[in-house]
Amino acid sequence: MKKWRITLLVFSFILLSACGNKIPDAKNWPIADFTFTDQNGQPFGLEDLKGKVWVADFIFTNCETVCPPMTAHMAKLQDMAKEEGLNVEFVSFSVDPENDKPEILKQYVEKFDADLSNWHLLTGYSQEEIETFAQENFKAIVKKPQQGDQVIHGTDFYLVDKEGKIVKYYSGVTDTPYEEILKHIKALQ
Repeated sequence: MKKWRITLLVFSFILLSACGNKIPDAKNWPIADFTFTDQNGQPFGLEDLKGKVWVADFIFTNCETVCPPMTAHMAKLQDMAKEEGLNVEFVSFSVDPENDKPEILKQYVEKFDADLSNWHLLTGYSQEEIETFAQENFKAIVKKPQQGDQVIHGTDFYLVDKEGKIVKYYSGVTDTPYEEILKHIKALQ
């Protein structure tokens, strides 16, 4: 009888824990502390995002394929979030830090009519650092090939909660689920 009660108690706890989860299949991957350089040449990092919901991606300015549509989709998401009055930050990590200096990142994003008051494009690390950072924190591949200038990288948008944990990721290049992302941002606020 005692064993049955314990089993029931454990099952109830698991069930109640699941009910508290605001977003289905939340990843809850913690992001390690970082401080990099933004498009204004200023230090920017996890401490600046503390207590804020944010959306992140990985791009580079010389990208010939996926980055322009990803950046356009991020700009659209930013506009939609603003229209809904959502307090959310946007962070794009350059996967080509050798070429993407702050002023280059700023020129690049301005082509997309982005609001730079809550969008931070980051650089100021080595190629090896961003490859390791992306893999260890976002479970994302970033790899600069030996030949050519097109960096291999993931194309997802990552939703990060106020505690700095990745909650969910979504396609950032095709069929971006804007409404789902906005719904999840609202759930985290």
